[in-house]
Amino acid sequence: MTRRVLIVGAAGRDFHNFNVVFREDGDVEVVAFTAAQIPNIAGRRYPAALAGKRYPDGIPILAEADLERIVRERGVDVVVFSYSDVSHEHVMHVGSRALAAGADYLLLGPHRTMLTSRVPVIAVGAARTGAGKSQTTRRVVAALRQAGKRAVVVRHPMPYGDLERQAVQRFETREDLDRQEVTIEEREEYEPLIAAGHIVYAGVDYERILRAAERDADVVVWDGGNNDFPFFAPDLMIAVTDPHRAAHAMHYHPGETTLRLADVVVINKVDTADAEQVKTARQVALELAPRATVIEAASAVRVETPERIAGKRVLVIEDGPTLTHGGMAFGAGWVAARRHGAGEIVDPRPYAVGSIRETFLAYPHMGPVLPAMGYGDEQVAELAATIKTTPADLVLVASPIDLRHLVALDKPSLRVRYELEETGEPTIDTVIGAFLKRPASVRRRSER
Repeated sequence: MTRRVLIVGAAGRDFHNFNVVFREDGDVEVVAFTAAQIPNIAGRRYPAALAGKRYPDGIPILAEADLERIVRERGVDVVVFSYSDVSHEHVMHVGSRALAAGADYLLLGPHRTMLTSRVPVIAVGAARTGAGKSQTTRRVVAALRQAGKRAVVVRHPMPYGDLERQAVQRFETREDLDRQEVTIEEREEYEPLIAAGHIVYAGVDYERILRAAERDADVVVWDGGNNDFPFFAPDLMIAVTDPHRAAHAMHYHPGETTLRLADVVVINKVDTADAEQVKTARQVALELAPRATVIEAASAVRVETPERIAGKRVLVIEDGPTLTHGGMAFGAGWVAARRHGAGEIVDPRPYAVGSIRETFLAYPHMGPVLPAMGYGDEQVAELAATIKTTPADLVLVASPIDLRHLVALDKPSLRVRYELEETGEPTIDTVIGAFLKRPASVRRRSER
């Protein structure tokens, strides 16, 4: 009998799991996806052009809040959990809801969902959102370029627009970002790599994306989203941990899996963590990835003209996902404001409007900083309105992109940048150099 499947997701891993595992399986009918974490996903459909000939009407995307009703009304046999950076407890709360409604509950693992590349793959993942994957990816591609290799970055999906148009996306210039109407969250990941001269791929159908990327690359670098494990089988797996949340690696899904897969563990932010936090991060890495090489690194924060911060009332804008489902109360902008003597860090919460206000209510752990939320034009406008109504002398923009190109600021502003800087040996360069020197038969772990 055909098994009826509901895939619980957040517009990323869920689509990949469907494409790789279920799309061509004649013994399975996927009756729906559900959506969480990301606004404006529920109520749409996964298009027929991507769903395949077995789904001529596409597949509905429904709200996860209605999981029990969906299971009952659509006769669901199996609920497949397919999103990232949630606590182990959260995973089983969803599981308990599925079981109580009458369905089985399933997690798909790396070996069922990873695609195999024809060129070597270096993957960068993390134990939690906001640990420093993007910085690490930038260091990895720089090391590969220094070694004379063409590195192409493939980013974990963020398909928030027209899914059919976004099936395979290739970004080489800032004009490509404008043409494909990417969100602020997508720009934060793609633009710094493009500015450094690297090609970035993303989208929805990662089999097609991988084959396209292989034509441009000597090495494909997988840049993970949240704390998910890779969609491609890695020949070198790098996992980034945050000593400010060191123990989280053992309590969040699938970050623990990602860390257990690691060949290399980067303990980032050692410059802002205390010695005990770094020690705990090392202990966790040793327990979960005992054979991994451990690198310690600083998330070096730089400001254009830091003397302008002293004594000012400062509004700090941080990377959005780091604060929201990443669980951080602050980021690099807050560090810069404190380090350079801000007179006051102005709390934006009383001045937030629309969905920005709702974001603060949904994530009450956040400190007096503003997440750079921008999942659509309306939310970007609400972000701009929140900035305008917050009484500050200076805005510190600590998003990975120059937000000033997208949001008109009515106040003076400064960029805050942050890059990975290793604090000793080994380094990313030595790890990448050793990897490239291995015989191909040893380096290509995905073939074994």
